Formats: sequence, C-alpha cells, structure tokens
Amino acid sequence: MALTLWGFIYAAAGCDPDRDVTVVDTGRCRTVLVGVEHPEQALAVAARLAADGAQLIELCGAFGPTWTARVIERIGDRVPVGAVGYGPEAVDRLQAIFS
Repeated sequence: MALTLWGFIYAAAGCDPDRDVTVVDTGRCRTVLVGVEHPEQALAVAARLAADGAQLIELCGAFGPTWTARVIERIGDRVPVGAVGYGPEAVDRLQAIFS
C-alpha cells in the first residue's frame, strides 16, 4: 500500500485548527498540515485526521513525549503516530527561539 494521505500537526501562537489547515496535494499523496495554539487541541485534530482517512500522523517537536502519548491514547491503533525530535546539538538554539 502506498502513502496517499497523512497529517502533520504543528503548534504556533495564534493558530486555530479550524482555520489554519493547509493541504499539499502532489496528485499521488495529500499532506494535511494543521496548526494548533494549545497542545490539547491536537487530540481532536488527530482524531479528525484519522477519521478522514489519514494513514499516519506526525507531530511537531513542540508536543514532546507527553502530548505524543496522549494523542496515541486518543486515537488508539487506528494509525501510527510519530513525533519530530531534536538532538542535543539543537537544544541551545531551540531554547533561544522559545525563551
């Protein structure tokens, strides 16, 4: 089976998951990017993506392991959920962005 639909949930100030949705469609695969302002909003977004047929869901690194686990718990084993991670070499630069 080929990947034809997947979702990516990111966190950014001012995002509204009902408004901040971008779809990239290559003709062979659709990527749905959804922005949230608060991590708890990712729970409903992930459930919606899974219900809409997403084959996998990825979370931006801002969610960390706790919210990734909560998303996995919310959607169960319907689709795989992964999260972006950063190595220790990026910690100082990430801290500078978010401090």
